[in-house]
Amino acid sequence: MTLVKFNNNKGANALLPGFNDVFESIFNDTFFNERMVTRVPAVNISETTDHFHVDLAAPGLKKQDFKISLDRNVLNITVENQSETSEENKRYAKREFSYSSFVRSFTLPDQADHSRIDARYEDGILKVDIAKKEEAKMASRQIELK
Repeated sequence: MTLVKFNNNKGANALLPGFNDVFESIFNDTFFNERMVTRVPAVNISETTDHFHVDLAAPGLKKQDFKISLDRNVLNITVENQSETSEENKRYAKREFSYSSFVRSFTLPDQADHSRIDARYEDGILKVDIAKKEEAKMASRQIELK
């Protein structure tokens, strides 16, 4: 089966042929596609016997761009980044700057120790380590057969 774009020329659009085509060409432009897409960074979540690890890929940012908060049992990672270039003594015909933001939220498991969360940003990766409660560490052990 082939999917075909549906173009209904009835109604108001019949009076203004090509009206939709103008807007489609504007919003299908690569300028809008690249800037209107919300980009959420990829994340890896892993677990060891002592910690939970969250690694979030966010290259090109500075550590000041990150805000990490804990609200009850939810870890929130928020980023706001605005970059603008400015050169004095120049007249601009066009000047571009960029703004990006995102929020990633993670519900922590019951075994997480909320008082022992560490974060660092290095080589474009935000690394958040969440320690496990002592009782959670002791919950798993090997049982020897007799």
